[in-house]
Amino acid sequence: MRALRLTHALDMGVIALPETGSILVVGPSMNDNFNFASRDRIVILTGFKPYYDFFTQCGYQVTTKPTDGHAAALVCMPRSKDDALALIALAQDAVVPGGLVMVDGQKTDGIASLHRDMRNRGMASEALSKAHGKIFSFIAGHDVSEWQTKMRKTDEGFITQAGLFSPDAPDRGSVLLANALPNKLGGHVVDLGAGWGYLSYQILKRETVKHLDLVEAEANALDCARQNVCDERANFHWLDARKFKPVRVADAVLCNPPFHTSRQANSALGIEFITAAATILSPGGTLWLVANRHLPYGKHIAALFSDVEELGGDATYRVIRAARPLRQTPNQTGA
Repeated sequence: MRALRLTHALDMGVIALPETGSILVVGPSMNDNFNFASRDRIVILTGFKPYYDFFTQCGYQVTTKPTDGHAAALVCMPRSKDDALALIALAQDAVVPGGLVMVDGQKTDGIASLHRDMRNRGMASEALSKAHGKIFSFIAGHDVSEWQTKMRKTDEGFITQAGLFSPDAPDRGSVLLANALPNKLGGHVVDLGAGWGYLSYQILKRETVKHLDLVEAEANALDCARQNVCDERANFHWLDARKFKPVRVADAVLCNPPFHTSRQANSALGIEFITAAATILSPGGTLWLVANRHLPYGKHIAALFSDVEELGGDATYRVIRAARPLRQTPNQTGA
């Protein structure tokens, strides 16, 4: 959809790309393609490891940190308006003075409201509508310093930033899981999808833990976790949690798996996390999991573990202990 809008805008003359120079694409997904310019002009900015790997394999130059001096930038609007404003400020800083900044998004993500607000500030062109979304542009040179991403502290003193999962406080599911943990977790523990490090901080309070692997796909979240979890037992891995292979099997895995790839819930994503946990646990190891009650994880957990117990939770979340993973044959998916 994004490619359709941008191509249409270029064909209609609503947007004119600079003839030379690099084009920074901020926050794309694997569903996007960028045939509007030659591949050697495109620089992809993403801190999400699955997307980073995907675009690298496609032959694009990919970076996790913003670079400057670009002729133009394309901002792919995220679901949060505040996050979108932060990316727009980043994009403006990344282009040359007077450079072109394009903003594209779906109507369901609030692109119409964003465009209206920016028009009211006198810094956006007319928008072109197509394929359930809009695209517009502006010329860099506006004061948007209040939009820039700033590090923040939660009431508990944890370092986070806008754009991360639950940046203002630990989410309720993680708090419930942390409260359900026993004091003895084993020597080697893995926090699968560690975010900015709340659960890992709680894990390291347990007396038996000698080695902790924090596995997180979002680079900015892992940067925050490095500040929140200052312990020589902690090891940080910027990886897709579904692909993590520890140097030795784990005694325990903690997981508060994501279940959205868009606005729609996707239980398959959480199931992949649970499957990955089962493969990295020792034969006597334990998965400690928190999940929304409406997600259909029960039969998959039962197929992967021989000892499953629901420990509690609340009206929204359930906390589950699943022990002694069942080893799968190549013909068994466990899903």
